[in-house]
Amino acid sequence: MANVQQQAAQLTRMQAARRQTQHQLDLIDRQITRRMTALIPLLGRRQPGYRRSKPPEPGVFLERYRANLAALTAERQPEVDALTRKLARQDAAIAALRTRHLLPPGRTDGDNELPREGVRT
Repeated sequence: MANVQQQAAQLTRMQAARRQTQHQLDLIDRQITRRMTALIPLLGRRQPGYRRSKPPEPGVFLERYRANLAALTAERQPEVDALTRKLARQDAAIAALRTRHLLPPGRTDGDNELPREGVRT
């Protein structure tokens, strides 16, 4: 019985660590989105030809937006890659724990139900 409780506690800790890693990835994504949202007004102001009765080119804004997005993403890419690898390792470890102890496969976002009987120790 104590072994089942230890397995449940270990699974819970592993899932909590996975949620934290996923939270960090989501946080980076939100930071990039926030910075790009703040840059949008600045990207649209660079249209000096419009004052001389030339209409603004529609593709220029998108080019600037994509270039800035690529720069911001490249700036954070090593961190994103490291967290993605860590998340994959955590998923594999959770799956291995479930397989090793004959736990039912479940979602990795908090499903930590354990079987009451028949657990291999």
